[in-house]
Amino acid sequence: MKLSGILKRKQYVKIKLNKINTNHFELKASINNVLGSFILDTGASNSCIAINLAEKFKLQVEDSETKAAGAGAIGMETKISSKNKLKIKNWKFNNQTLVLLDLTHVNTALTEHNAEAVDGIIGADVLEKGKAIIDYKKHCVYLKKLVYKF
Repeated sequence: MKLSGILKRKQYVKIKLNKINTNHFELKASINNVLGSFILDTGASNSCIAINLAEKFKLQVEDSETKAAGAGAIGMETKISSKNKLKIKNWKFNNQTLVLLDLTHVNTALTEHNAEAVDGIIGADVLEKGKAIIDYKKHCVYLKKLVYKF
C-alpha cells in the first residue's frame, strides 16, 4: 500500500506544497478565514505573520517582550496574537498562536529570486501539532487531523 493510503486511513490530510525558485516550499492556508500564502519552515519554532498584515488576517494583537531571530535578522521586535483559527486544506486548529514580525527581509530575498512574497511562515509549532510527515519527493506534507475533546 502507498504511503498516502496508509496516512489517509490514519486520519492524515495530504497538503500540496509548491516548490518556489528559492527551493522553499510554499502552501496556502487561511487564518481567521482569510486565505494567505506561507512558507513551510521546519526550522522556525513558531508560525509567523507579517506584522503589517494584522488587520488583513483579523488578528487581536498584544505586545511581546520576545525578540525574534532568523533568516539573517536578529533582535526583531515582535507582537503576538492568540486564539486564531488556522486551516490548511482540511486540517484545522482553532487556538493558534502567531508571532507577528517584520518579514521584509524574507520577502526581499524571495522577490530577488523571482519568487512571490509571502504573508507568513508555517513553523514547527504547527508541524508538531499535526504530527507532520513531509514527503519531499512528492512535494506534500501530511498533517494528522486533531480530535477535540469536550
